[in-house]
Amino acid sequence: MPQMNMQQMMKQARKMQEQLAAAQEKLKDIEVSASTGGGMVKVTATAEMQLKSIEISPDACDPEDVELLQDMVLAAVNEALSSAQEAAGAQMSAATGMGGMNIPGLF
Repeated sequence: MPQMNMQQMMKQARKMQEQLAAAQEKLKDIEVSASTGGGMVKVTATAEMQLKSIEISPDACDPEDVELLQDMVLAAVNEALSSAQEAAGAQMSAATGMGGMNIPGLF
């Protein structure tokens, strides 16, 4: 009987690995966006934590206040990456059925 349980566990582990791989593949297709400055800076990223685009309105380009533009870009990037991380976690949790488990380095 113990041999059967081990085979079942190995089968379940393989299934989970397949689900994890499929979920990780989907991460590149999940996009999130964030904007700051009333929409003057917009950042789009994937759940793989890759920036796809940064859009800056010409109205945000004040040569007298470059620091404000830098702050808006930084805030939008950080917000987009935070949303991307949340989306990745949700995708992986849904795929593995391990909702709420935050395993460092997994996602």
